Amino acid sequence: MKKLLWILFLLPVACDQPPQPPQPPRPALVMAVGNVKFDNAMTLVGEVLPRYESGQGFRLGGKIISRQLDVGALVKKGQVIASLDATDSRLVTLAALADVHAAEANHNLALAQLERQRQLFAKKFISASALDGHVATYRAASAKLNQVKAQADIAKNQMHYTELIAERDGVVIWIKAEPGQVVHAGEVVVKIAHLNETEVQVAVPESRMHLVAINAPVTVKMWADSEKSYVGKVREIAPAADTATRAFNVRITLQNTDAAIRLGMTAGVRFDEANQQGVTGFLIPSTALTKVGDRKIVWVIDADNRAQPREVLAGDFSESGVWVKKGLQLGEKIAIAGVHTLTKNQLIKPIIQPLP
Repeated sequence: MKKLLWILFLLPVACDQPPQPPQPPRPALVMAVGNVKFDNAMTLVGEVLPRYESGQGFRLGGKIISRQLDVGALVKKGQVIASLDATDSRLVTLAALADVHAAEANHNLALAQLERQRQLFAKKFISASALDGHVATYRAASAKLNQVKAQADIAKNQMHYTELIAERDGVVIWIKAEPGQVVHAGEVVVKIAHLNETEVQVAVPESRMHLVAINAPVTVKMWADSEKSYVGKVREIAPAADTATRAFNVRITLQNTDAAIRLGMTAGVRFDEANQQGVTGFLIPSTALTKVGDRKIVWVIDADNRAQPREVLAGDFSESGVWVKKGLQLGEKIAIAGVHTLTKNQLIKPIIQPLP
């Protein structure tokens, strides 16, 4: 009886409590899925370089006494770039010529003696063995003369080696040859770039090497003038990745160069993936994609403005967003912000974001 009275006492109190109001719709940034061309092209930044670049140095050591060119100077084949002190080379040449004169005198003397001994042998005044000795002396003098003449030619050549001569036409891109500097034989003191062919070098990540092939066409734009495009062709692909960057260096030959392209400029190179051209897909912001377990999820906003999870097949990521190949329909609305906090059937107040 007491228990029943207690329940009757509490019943009016419970009936007087107001009902809980429904939760208001949650504002969410959404966008309508638009149909765009699937573009898996790769654009990389490279540097304009010469195809041929030669390093030159003196063929003998010595002290530099003059330099005729600076960095950026145009050079012609046969032009003098720098010169060494030729004093020692000149003395060596004079000594070699003196040896030649002495050897010529010995050779002429041996020849005259041989002729006299042959006359005596013809008259039976000397033996054949005595004549053989003079023949051997003459032959030794002839060999000695040939030897010192060769040494003299070497000394003369070294006189010419005191001048560093340009091997080809081009432009000086690096030089380290100052008067008073002592250099070793073969030490590179100047680099000359040849201007007949210009290339662009880019570093391609190993994950995108399938987009690169020999003789594949590419589009090149200079950062200095992005309005103009140049046609390029892949000429060389490095057989191994760079040890520092772990990327593959690729050389691209420009086919329609002009005076606006200069060495060292920055260029953008676009590689098109031929087997992906014409394929359609949907570009969505990367913030719209989330992952639940092993599934990639996009939150679709239905006709009642409620959030519904949808599994999709996502492609490559880019600066513009992520490509979705399957799972979405044209015109559907998807949430593009705060997707990690949404729940199934949650009521949404859409805030429309324009198409990318």
